[in-house]
Amino acid sequence: MNGERHVMACSATVADLVSSWCTSPDGIAVARNREVVPRSEWATTLLSDHDVVEIVTAAAGG
Repeated sequence: MNGERHVMACSATVADLVSSWCTSPDGIAVARNREVVPRSEWATTLLSDHDVVEIVTAAAGG
C-alpha cells in the first residue's frame, strides 16, 4: 500500500506499476521522484531502485 516498499521486475515501467496497483488507469495521475509522468510516457518510463512513485486518483465530490 501507500508508503510501503514495492518490488517490481528490473525492467518495469510506470505502466506496469499502474496496472499492478489499479483496476483501471482512468482518473489516475503518477509522479516519480516528485515529477509528474505524462500518461503518454508511462509505457516508456522505466523504474529504478529507490524511485519514489506516487499514484493518485481523482475523486468526485464536493
